[in-house]
Amino acid sequence: MGISTCSGAISLSKELENNSARFYQELSNRYEQEKELFLAFAKENEKYVKQIERTYYGVITDAIEGCFAFDLNPEDFQIKGTLPKDDNYSNAVKEALAMEEKIINFYQVAAEQSKHLMADVPRSFTMVAKKRTERLTKLKSLLEK
Repeated sequence: MGISTCSGAISLSKELENNSARFYQELSNRYEQEKELFLAFAKENEKYVKQIERTYYGVITDAIEGCFAFDLNPEDFQIKGTLPKDDNYSNAVKEALAMEEKIINFYQVAAEQSKHLMADVPRSFTMVAKKRTERLTKLKSLLEK
């Protein structure tokens, strides 16, 4: 079933952030050489959830919620959230890159779909997408080591 309301998009956002935080925590436990970076990513995810929720609860009204600003298929943005047991470091980082790209895509699509009916929530989505885009460079640099 698709997502058409802001509360649905916020719920999907929380799910993506929590699953990717769990993924980064697993990475930090498995790969000591980049433990601090992966733990920092997991902590950032917690901040993103709080930021988006704060924005949502600060501006949402029944009128906006009733506008059905979204047309999102959650299956398009599903991530594993767990690290395969037999993955090597390079594959794990590639999995993280793919996960980040999917989450960034969610935030960009959600921001675009809702920008005409809302202002603050799409702005938060866009800001999180930009911050997560910075991770791509960091993750790609790990493959070059």
